[in-house]
Amino acid sequence: MLKKLDDNVKDQNSNNMPFPRGKKPISSKIPKLNTKGLENQQDGPQTKRSSSSPQGAPKKRTAFVDITNAHKIELCNPIKKDPIKKLQKKASVLAKNDGTLKKSAVVSLEEQLQELKNVELPVEKPVEPCSKASLPPHLLPPQIPPEFDIDSEHLSDSTHAPEYAKDIFDYLKSREEKFVLHDYMANQTNLNRNMRAILVDWLVEVQENFELNHETLYLAVKMTDHYLAVTQAKRDSLQLIGSTAMLIASKFEERAPPCVDDFLYICDDAYKRSQLITMEISILQALKFDINIPVPYRFLRRYAKCVNAGMDTLTLARFICELSLLEMEFVPVRASLLASACLLIALVTKDLGGWSACLQFHSGYNGEDLAPVVRKLHHMLSSPPDSKLAIIRSKYAHEVFFEVALIPTVNLQKLEGFLK
Repeated sequence: MLKKLDDNVKDQNSNNMPFPRGKKPISSKIPKLNTKGLENQQDGPQTKRSSSSPQGAPKKRTAFVDITNAHKIELCNPIKKDPIKKLQKKASVLAKNDGTLKKSAVVSLEEQLQELKNVELPVEKPVEPCSKASLPPHLLPPQIPPEFDIDSEHLSDSTHAPEYAKDIFDYLKSREEKFVLHDYMANQTNLNRNMRAILVDWLVEVQENFELNHETLYLAVKMTDHYLAVTQAKRDSLQLIGSTAMLIASKFEERAPPCVDDFLYICDDAYKRSQLITMEISILQALKFDINIPVPYRFLRRYAKCVNAGMDTLTLARFICELSLLEMEFVPVRASLLASACLLIALVTKDLGGWSACLQFHSGYNGEDLAPVVRKLHHMLSSPPDSKLAIIRSKYAHEVFFEVALIPTVNLQKLEGFLK
């Protein structure tokens, strides 16, 4: 069968002339199914079939007849009956059906409209927005008087988060209660206050060399104090504790923190990598992995904004606040209270007034609340500096920091006038 099929295909291909008109094609024993298959193979799946047939070839019939092209059916569909009359008859039947459908549709539409008129629809009341009184207290916006509003000017700057600034600092202020410390040095048998001061002075130098943020320095000192408050430490491990606390604080605060090898290098390779990693685990476990400790540096920037303090005034307050890190007596003081006292001394030193109503509103402290801490800070500034702890003073004596370390300390009597 396949051999005959191949011979017939060759005969058809060898005959270049098409079938002559009016003559029947030579009959073949090839089944029609196979001939149809050959036609499909020759056309291909992407070949567009022509509407007209080749010369002399029988015309192909379409599967479905389009009634809009009725005049063409006579040419492509040779049927004995008159196709035009048949189509006209079908068209008349369709027209009658369309008329009946239109009448029924109109009647049904009128019935539906009548039913809708008889039915009384409930009147929908406009939805009223929820009043502020109906909202829970924690969703209500903070009530800030216009004269104490210091964030509305930054509404177009998302980096300041003006909608949440007041809530953020209120939250930080509430977290201070969780991190209140006591004078733990009495429980440390191998350490004393002078050792701690030397460690903090060295951490300030590390922060300067690595060009870290000031928040990183304050957080590292806080974590060191919290760890020493619950753990007995030896003298030779004190530097390891401080450098590890700085590493953790860098991971928390910095965009690109120094790596472990950097901290091993600044310790002059006195400790191994495994020791530093073990100490990191120990500090995190002692703090229960809660290292978001409020630091005075954040509150200081917030409160300076209340009085539009210049950069020189803010830098002077930072110098006083950073010096307090060396002293053990300021460890139990809350961060917001310490920042307020440092800013008050800077304002009085610069003759910019005292503790204003706006500062009192945002800080929650008045002059009487600040008095004990302000007196301690003034005593610290008036005392002769220790030559072994000169990093902070030399740092703020630079012109980059407006040489605020060289400014004379304000008179105590003048300061007392703003504490009443």
